[in-house]
Amino acid sequence: MCGIAGLVSPPGRSIGDELLRTLGHALAHRGPDDAGFLSWPAGATTPTAGRTAPALANGGVAFAHRRLSILDLTTAGWQPMLSADRRYAIVFNGEIYNYLELRDELRALGVRFHSRSDTEVLLQACIQWGTAALNRITGMFAFALLDSHARTLLLARDPFGIKPLYYAASPDRGFAFASEIAALLTLPWIGREVCPHRLLEYLRFGHTDAGDRTMFAAIRSLPAAHWLRLDIDTPRPTTPQRYWAIDPDRRTSLSFADATAALRTRFIDNVRLHLRSDVPTGIQLSGGIDSSAICAAARHISNAGELHSFSYAAAPPAPNEEPWIDLVAAATGAHMHKTRPAPAELMRDLPALVALQHEPFASTGMYAQYRVFKLVADHGVKVTLDGQGADELFAGYPTFQAARLAALIKQGRCTQAMSLFRHLLGQHGLERPKGLFMRLASWLLPDAVQGTARRLAGAPLMPAWLNAGWFQDCGVEAAAPQRPRGREALRHLLIETLTRTSLPALLRFSDRNSMAHSVECRVPFLTPDLAQFVLSLPESYLIAADGTTKSVLRHALRGLVPDAVLDRRDKVGFATPERSWLLAAGDQVDDILATLHASAVPALRLPEIRQAWAAIRAGKRPYEPAVWRWLNVILWTQTFQVRTAMSVT
Repeated sequence: MCGIAGLVSPPGRSIGDELLRTLGHALAHRGPDDAGFLSWPAGATTPTAGRTAPALANGGVAFAHRRLSILDLTTAGWQPMLSADRRYAIVFNGEIYNYLELRDELRALGVRFHSRSDTEVLLQACIQWGTAALNRITGMFAFALLDSHARTLLLARDPFGIKPLYYAASPDRGFAFASEIAALLTLPWIGREVCPHRLLEYLRFGHTDAGDRTMFAAIRSLPAAHWLRLDIDTPRPTTPQRYWAIDPDRRTSLSFADATAALRTRFIDNVRLHLRSDVPTGIQLSGGIDSSAICAAARHISNAGELHSFSYAAAPPAPNEEPWIDLVAAATGAHMHKTRPAPAELMRDLPALVALQHEPFASTGMYAQYRVFKLVADHGVKVTLDGQGADELFAGYPTFQAARLAALIKQGRCTQAMSLFRHLLGQHGLERPKGLFMRLASWLLPDAVQGTARRLAGAPLMPAWLNAGWFQDCGVEAAAPQRPRGREALRHLLIETLTRTSLPALLRFSDRNSMAHSVECRVPFLTPDLAQFVLSLPESYLIAADGTTKSVLRHALRGLVPDAVLDRRDKVGFATPERSWLLAAGDQVDDILATLHASAVPALRLPEIRQAWAAIRAGKRPYEPAVWRWLNVILWTQTFQVRTAMSVT
């Protein structure tokens, strides 16, 4: 796990050593163990690498790297890494979990290795197989590969986008890439204008991280499961190319019992691979099914080894999963470590949280995760395993139940639909009738009437606190999120949440929170093989006839995870008492809304926002999640000096 960055400058444009040092320093938290640089000046035959930042007077290529040592802790794993003939050079962020198996394959082809690192395996795999190597890898990765003979630069990102990779291009200044947006913003030629499309999606719906657009108009994200190639002589990126996707039409004929057995085997094998490490490893334990499964599988794989779990314990009135955490820790013999953040601590750490995320984020739940990673680092652990992605893969959210119900209706299976509907209404802690009807309507109503339906339900697409005129001037119109349609809406929704909506945002939050504390976060549920297997199963294997979510996963984990956890029907996650936290810090919220920075955000109608917040503080209006988004955007524009006055499309 590391931080990577690079520049490709055209002839006549210099790359200063101070600029490279600044670029590397901006990523120091991602790799505090070591640093390295690569230079390939214009006119040189091959690149060179060292620990000193170079200055390239007449264009060329330069890399900066920060290392967090996880596999092969020796200097043999140092980066930037060059091939023996110096033709190729790589900077790599992530882990290749099946690197031992790939190394054996490559050795059989005559490749010689000089380290025990997965970086060298990745380098040699790309030399041997080109971009076809990407489909052989089980891991999380973002890397840049320089081919000095072909004079090309290849950028690639893992199938789910677990590891980030951002880039910016200018016809005059060249091309730049980095693991984090903040590093790119150290370059003076990269603008800070806001992307109004992204801003509206976030403010209205809380959506972030979909596709290649970021909140900064000048900066793009390389999409998950894509690569792009750059010609060094004309440093303009090609269109990103997809190398992997879930096939929505693939089906399995396995019985439920056989699917359960196959899933159990695949899951335990995944956890075994993700436990490969040369440094201490722990488990993020929330008490839910997913993290409990990882903790139990880790104990199953290593019955005698020391196991450490790290958890967030919520304060009232948020749902408290502490009894479940204690139950799983006792069953697995894990050494428990817990954090209990208070409202005052949130407001104290809020500026740092906004700064490290680089883009606005959805809720205060990200602060709970931030504190868990701090706890991990405080105990000297450098790697954790986390249950991220299982909800998106196994239909763990209430919206998936509504999608399943809509699919049954569209398939004409009315008896099953009515039975499922009755079960959903009767499940404690799930949908109330109004909420269920609204979710179901969003699936059944045509897109053309979604806006009208929202207005009638009191949730217009453009609330009074949004400046509709400013967005219109920017060429942006509000539209209801598009829903997958058809007889298999659930399957397509799962793929969408894995690739476009829920998961990309959660992975970004996790990456920034973990790397802020120099901790590597691994996600064993997210491998292409497991995802394709699960999404080839019948929808009834995921959501049972009685509305039980994650049905096949619950059955696969029997005997491994305590039954009491598997029988849970509530969905909590990193639930924080956001309303009570912000009300407790009401004076500070007032101060933020009164700043000049707040007045300088033209997308917001500040008088309406202040009036709404005053009513919420007085108990005259229900709390709404938009409050957090108002604060987040104001602090974000202030922290990063974002330009919001211009219309940028």
